Amino acid sequence: MRPAQADNWQGAALDAGAGAGPRWRLPYAARPRYLQLETVTKCNAKCPFCPQNEIVRDPARMPDAMWKKIVDDTRGWGVTYRPFLTNEPFVDKRQPEIVRYIKQNDPTARVEFNTNAELLTEELGRELLDAGVDIMRFSIDGFSAATYEPSRVGIPYAKVLERTTRFLEIWDQEGWRDKVFTEVRMIEVPENRHEIADYRAYWAPRCTEVLVTQLYQWPWTGQKPEDVVKKPCLKVLDEMFFYTDGNATLCCWDVHEKAVIGNVLEQSVQEIWQGHAARCLRALLDDGRRDLIHLCSRCNAYKDYDFGRFATGGAGA
Repeated sequence: MRPAQADNWQGAALDAGAGAGPRWRLPYAARPRYLQLETVTKCNAKCPFCPQNEIVRDPARMPDAMWKKIVDDTRGWGVTYRPFLTNEPFVDKRQPEIVRYIKQNDPTARVEFNTNAELLTEELGRELLDAGVDIMRFSIDGFSAATYEPSRVGIPYAKVLERTTRFLEIWDQEGWRDKVFTEVRMIEVPENRHEIADYRAYWAPRCTEVLVTQLYQWPWTGQKPEDVVKKPCLKVLDEMFFYTDGNATLCCWDVHEKAVIGNVLEQSVQEIWQGHAARCLRALLDDGRRDLIHLCSRCNAYKDYDFGRFATGGAGA
């Protein structure tokens, strides 16, 4: 759940009584609304801010039977599927097949991609549109090669510009504008800040939405024990994340499998979501005890977010 979604939550603050129960009580979904599947571990970029290149996982490619089981376990739930995790989705050439399988006989299913677009050929773009993709997000952190290429090492800006622009032309001119949401997004850093106005001017007429966002810090990337934020977390309310080996983790920022809550080869998706491990970790987070969760003990996400609306009566922001 994103902060803007949490801000719109309409429930009343809960009172657990003096000294009883957790400090907060967040509105965890009865079953996940968003599923991310690491169908492959690889990426075509070597971004200095991303720990993706530290991943060593076996297998490097999720077996077909595994991703199909995850989809089959969740059909009819109204899930938004994201067939990627800490990787570039289109390294996996099965993506059109995966989209078709997800959308097959499930009108409630949605499919979303976030891509750097280098591998998005015109042929692949048309296949994805025809297969039924619902959301396409393009991560382009600059409006020139000089600002883009140092942050997206190994990817030529000219190719990204060409392929993103061409996909959006097809989307606009061939009747997809009202069927597929498109977003072009930039992580704002000092090096590209001077380009934001030109970036918006170029992309805004060509896509559904332009987003300029801030760079976040991955857990365990220099934080000290005293830096831990003793608050709940919005990331775990309605999202679920699967690795190529079938393990499910608490958080998409868990690159090294520090917070595994189950395995889809041994349990159903629903059993993992409602299982003992997941419930215990949520209870700790509701009490602001990130320090007791290995992954979260070096995470400062949402440090400035006001959780007051979820307070039980004995908590602050």
